[in-house]
Amino acid sequence: MNLLKRICPVCGAEDGTVFLKKAALTLMQCNVCSMVFASPVPSAYVDGSFYEDSGRPFYLSPEKLAGDFSAVRFARELALFRSVCARGRVLDVGCSTGAFLFQLKNRFGADYEIYGTDISGPPLDYAEGKGIPIIRGNFLTHDFQNKFDAVTFWAVLEHVEEPQTFVKRAFDVLNPGGVCIILVPNLSSLAVKILKEEYRYILPQHINYFNAETLRKMSCPPFEEMRFTTTHFNPIVIAQDWRGTREVDQKERAGLLVKTNSLKQNPLLTPVRWVYNAVEKALGSLGLADNCVCILRKPL
Repeated sequence: MNLLKRICPVCGAEDGTVFLKKAALTLMQCNVCSMVFASPVPSAYVDGSFYEDSGRPFYLSPEKLAGDFSAVRFARELALFRSVCARGRVLDVGCSTGAFLFQLKNRFGADYEIYGTDISGPPLDYAEGKGIPIIRGNFLTHDFQNKFDAVTFWAVLEHVEEPQTFVKRAFDVLNPGGVCIILVPNLSSLAVKILKEEYRYILPQHINYFNAETLRKMSCPPFEEMRFTTTHFNPIVIAQDWRGTREVDQKERAGLLVKTNSLKQNPLLTPVRWVYNAVEKALGSLGLADNCVCILRKPL
């Protein structure tokens, strides 16, 4: 296995201290900007071959597709997106099977011209089969004929070797006043604080680990900051991972998504959801929810 040593993806410093180890995964913390990142990493996670090979069965599994295309799957993301982009041309980078764009098109199709892009061919084929217009090629080098009013990265930048390059490219392909929305796992979440290396989302294909501070350092400038927050909370994950170190396979991760989507739609659990929503809101206000979100705007 070819391993690649990395420098800090936010500030470029080569100085780092071991943050934690989990099996073959080593996370380093930059001594300059405090960013946490994996190093060394298998080349398959850098060149994208993992997502063409080992990752493909996960993204196209029945459980994963059922979870992603559930009516409630992107409820938070859609509400967030609509609050900052009411209409326009949208590019979802790392769109996979196109589930977010599918929901956006189905609910608000008249307001948006949608496009998706990804490095993995089979999920893109699936997205096209669902009626999603696809732009194939490398996002960093593709010659886009027209610019966009919004670029989204839903759970993407934790996977890429140089996330800052992706943010700068988003800036280039946006119209003035356009927005960039980034969602990544939150290293400062309650789940990480409780579980540490036992947390299932500290896993080999996640090679960058952000919190609100490091995400802000990476993204601004060139963008203007609009909003940084944390969102999502899954107590089932904490309960399951509390049992100790074990490998949570891809089928189980996808199955949990189906289960949580089902719980969200069960009318008998409405009182429980009220409590859950209050807890999630409180954790979000404290910066302790599962994911960091930043909304950035390109200056006019």
